[in-house]
Amino acid sequence: MTEATALIKLQEIDLELLKCASALASMPQQARLKTIALAAKKVKSELTGIVGQRKDVELEIEDVRANLAHYHEKTAEVQAKADAGAYTHREVRDIEQQLTSLAKHIEKAEFTLGPLGEKLERLERAEKNARLTAEKIDREREATEESLARDSSELRARIVELSRERERVAGKVLPEHLSVYEVARKRFKGLAVERLRGNVPSVCRVKLQPSQFHDLAHGDEITECPYCHRILITSEEVEGE
Repeated sequence: MTEATALIKLQEIDLELLKCASALASMPQQARLKTIALAAKKVKSELTGIVGQRKDVELEIEDVRANLAHYHEKTAEVQAKADAGAYTHREVRDIEQQLTSLAKHIEKAEFTLGPLGEKLERLERAEKNARLTAEKIDREREATEESLARDSSELRARIVELSRERERVAGKVLPEHLSVYEVARKRFKGLAVERLRGNVPSVCRVKLQPSQFHDLAHGDEITECPYCHRILITSEEVEGE
């Protein structure tokens, strides 16, 4: 295999690799996986918010219960003090005021606990549902990935085969020409190499002037198209190359 033939073959391989990659990317499972990823991200964000709210409510309930316990304890102390002995009318009035104030605090704390408990229950249900949804999405993702792997096995095997062949063929191209090829391949979306057929390059198909054709025909076999600047192979294609 000549270097010129290797360049042509390298382009054929790269074009087929592009075709395989496009086929792989267009498989329905790929689109489904993107949809699943977006759904998983949304549920994760919602779950993070729910968990944060649930923890805030739990802390609030904990604080209210601590205050409630404190009020009950203080009430017991004041009541024990009232039962301990005789007091003046003013002292009795002060004790009654303390007990009344504590009773109001207890009533308020107990009233606050009701809505907080209901809110906590709602958040716990929402968290449970979000986690179940996340688990369902994970199962769907796993099933879709398995389906993709199963349906794309032949395509992936072909990509591996082509990649190995590409490495072998690229080894037959001089580094300086390979470097030029890689730049042109990216620039021209895979069509980096063309052959001279008569006096017309095979890709850009702009007819060469007689002087250009003469210079190219008597120059290097691997050169550059004066019009499109792709790699131009000036030698005739030999059957079986």
